[in-house]
Amino acid sequence: MNKQELIQAVADKSGLTQKDAKTALDATLAVVSDTLAQGDEVVLVGFGTFSVREQKARTGRNPQTGEKIQVPAKKVPSFKAGKGLKEAVN
Repeated sequence: MNKQELIQAVADKSGLTQKDAKTALDATLAVVSDTLAQGDEVVLVGFGTFSVREQKARTGRNPQTGEKIQVPAKKVPSFKAGKGLKEAVN
């Protein structure tokens, strides 16, 4: 499912117009992104938790030359599915 299909599905389920569903989805994604950028997490009980994890610095390898390179530490977004989502999938 791509973003446009998601917007259509949200509009169908909620009774919103596609324009309103797009606005709501865009706002939701922006809030989640902004919250993660601030270092906080977003907890949606029954669905899951969006958070930011620290990835340690490591030694990598250039696949073309075989040369070892240093990959710096960085922050990466993470999602852990909640109980309700896990049950819905299984």
